[in-house]
Amino acid sequence: MPHSPDLDRLAATVLQPGFEGTAPPGWLLSQLAGGLGGVVLFARNVSPGTAGLVRRLREENPEVVVAVDEEGGTVTRLEAATGSSWPGNAALGLVDDLGRTERTGREIGRLLAATGITLDYAPDVDVNADPDNPVIGIRSFGADPGLVARHAAAWISGLQGAGVAACAKHFPGHGDTVTDSHLALPAVHASREVLERRDLPPFRAAVAAGVRAIMCGHLMVPALDPELPATLSRRVLTGLLREELGFEGLLVTDAIEMRAVAALMPQPQIAVRALAAGADAICVGASSSPGGENVAELREAIVRAVHEGVLDEARLAEAAGRVRGLAAWHERERLTEAGATELDAEHGVSLLGLDTARRALRASPGDGTLVRPVLTRPPLVIEMTARPHQAIGGGVPYGPGEALAALLPGTARTILTPGLHELPELGESPVVVVTHDAHRHAWMAAGLAEILRRRPDAIVIEMGLPGRPVGSVYLATGGSSRVSALAAAEWLTGR
Repeated sequence: MPHSPDLDRLAATVLQPGFEGTAPPGWLLSQLAGGLGGVVLFARNVSPGTAGLVRRLREENPEVVVAVDEEGGTVTRLEAATGSSWPGNAALGLVDDLGRTERTGREIGRLLAATGITLDYAPDVDVNADPDNPVIGIRSFGADPGLVARHAAAWISGLQGAGVAACAKHFPGHGDTVTDSHLALPAVHASREVLERRDLPPFRAAVAAGVRAIMCGHLMVPALDPELPATLSRRVLTGLLREELGFEGLLVTDAIEMRAVAALMPQPQIAVRALAAGADAICVGASSSPGGENVAELREAIVRAVHEGVLDEARLAEAAGRVRGLAAWHERERLTEAGATELDAEHGVSLLGLDTARRALRASPGDGTLVRPVLTRPPLVIEMTARPHQAIGGGVPYGPGEALAALLPGTARTILTPGLHELPELGESPVVVVTHDAHRHAWMAAGLAEILRRRPDAIVIEMGLPGRPVGSVYLATGGSSRVSALAAAEWLTGR
């Protein structure tokens, strides 16, 4: 079937694939020259030469939307090798200082602007209604819709003030789920009234704040559409988001290789049906094949859908226009002088981020008294590490063991994982146990209980959502990042 060059280019414009390596492969450059409208960067693409990489992409297509998932805290790409300089949304919600949240968004925006990024898939504006949620948790500002809405608007204002487009996610709300959408399709079994009261206010606040993009989540929400997940639902994407909430910006899907939707149908069909439902950009994050064959297949499928009458050409043109509109906004708003983030002299991290992490700490004494410094000699640090969910990307360090070792030379460290969690000999040294959402992991809770049975004087640091205080001292960080670890180590040693 002969293709119209204009139609083929429209189909290319709405795709946002990822790729392997720190240099753009030939297939990607060829696709960009042919009109590919977006590229997503992951930790695997980040190096000291990332700004040069982005410039190279724009040599092939000056309008390309370069996106990244930089939330600060546990989800980071540009600082994946060391851990984030900001503690993340939960810590900001705990501190509850809107000016600080806006400045945090601005600092992250400056980091991205210096690299040439167009679009940040952040902030996460989900209301963390279920503490057993395996994929949101401390990525959320909190469990109160009003608090989340206020901080979402502040973060968006800060980021976009640095000339980088924000993307509120995961519409219509991923907070009341117990399933990771990377692995299966979650369902939100709440009434429309509950959704209006709990999940939608942060998205309404984001729209009112002028957010340039919104990401839809791969979610079944029967109160909104009993038949289709949000990504494929015209009722949700067009009826609710466009017509009721009045959103006019770019609507991007979550990655279509995620099992929540990929288990339902092939990726080309997901892309076509999402566009028909009202999406403007298709994120093909981690699954781009070595030669970009799947990107070419998606283009072909979109063009074919138009020829067959499955996808209206005007709808495709509208979607492509919104992608180009975002690129034009970035060209107008991008900073020529991004400005420098004030750094902590000792650690080289954001001074604002470290100060936020310090303010977010919550300490509970197990015996009714709290005397500092808690640690005066080298401890044994036992870090219990769950396998990170795919949004994190794997390998991001979050434990304070390294920071404690720097402050107290001779500190011993051991890491326990789900497949390797035999407890070490505890000895006579002080014991510090680091957990992350211990309430969600049976092996972690059991290991912690056994350590406390042997050493009731153990210190517990919880870097996820806090549970019931246990141990001689229970220190909740409200974040899982480099600065959260540094703040915990400082607090324990009185530095």
